Amino acid sequence: MADWTKCSAVESDPEKMGGVWVFVGTRVSIATLFNHLKAGATVHEFVEWFPGVELSQVEQVLQYEIDSLAVKIKV
Repeated sequence: MADWTKCSAVESDPEKMGGVWVFVGTRVSIATLFNHLKAGATVHEFVEWFPGVELSQVEQVLQYEIDSLAVKIKV
């Protein structure tokens, strides 16, 4: 699992969604992004469906996850 504390596109606040990792300034969890992508949605559809989420935030989250996985594979 990635250490999301190092990704500036997301935040976790116990007062917001019980501390679930969400896109900064929203109540949209990053799990929602991954669930929609898994179901076949595109990044552009996701941003359209969740107007508070910026395309740059989604790109940053996806790149962070890719980088986190790359580090795990090298180990």
